[in-house]
Amino acid sequence: MTTPSTSPSEREPRWLTAGEQLVWRSYLEAATLLEDHLDRQLQRDAGMPHMYYGLLVKLGESPRRRLRMTELARSAKITRSRLSHAVARLEKNGWVRREDCPSDKRGQFAVLTDEGVAVLERTAPGHVAAVRQAVFERLTPEQQESLGEIMRIVAEGLQPAGAGADLPWLR
Repeated sequence: MTTPSTSPSEREPRWLTAGEQLVWRSYLEAATLLEDHLDRQLQRDAGMPHMYYGLLVKLGESPRRRLRMTELARSAKITRSRLSHAVARLEKNGWVRREDCPSDKRGQFAVLTDEGVAVLERTAPGHVAAVRQAVFERLTPEQQESLGEIMRIVAEGLQPAGAGADLPWLR
């Protein structure tokens, strides 16, 4: 049923053009292949998935190698439940430990252990080589700059600042 303020053309989907469809499918294929490539490299070299490596990197870059779990989930763009599972696996490997937050009895920190630092130091060179080979060696400096700008614009548009936003780390 059409309301007086809504014309039939406003209700129909705005389908992707042939060019947009090509761009979209190219992005999906590249993103899937890149994630698989990096996952396989990290599984082979360190016995961990790409997401776990990213968590270790974020902790390693943080002051005192620690972040509140909620901040780590936000930074990694994952649900708190998925983060909790990942940190449990990293704890089991001895690469991360949890500490209670002294100012908030419900809060916890994830802390990168010395063993976790050693894993990063061993794994980072191979990971950087895989990223460089898969992405940067295939692009000109101008394409690299464009890709970075495009991805920042997309990411910013998907992270509304307002209250009530449906973002993974808030779930």
